[in-house]
Amino acid sequence: MDAAVTYDIELIKAEACQLVKRGLVNRQQPIYVLCKYIPDRDWVYFELELEKNEFLLRDRIIDLLDHEYWGDD
Repeated sequence: MDAAVTYDIELIKAEACQLVKRGLVNRQQPIYVLCKYIPDRDWVYFELELEKNEFLLRDRIIDLLDHEYWGDD
């Protein structure tokens, strides 16, 4: 029996940040592109947590990166 993964908004934000840093997704893409990196069985929980925190799948990934820090350019 597989245990369901619990997604909280901070975990989702951290995962999105890591995917952006690794260059796998672009901060301007819609949030739904993250589904490629979430197991199918967990997507419903991921989506429910986004909805609970008033994020839409069409919102941009940058909306999840609210505390992104920039080094000296």
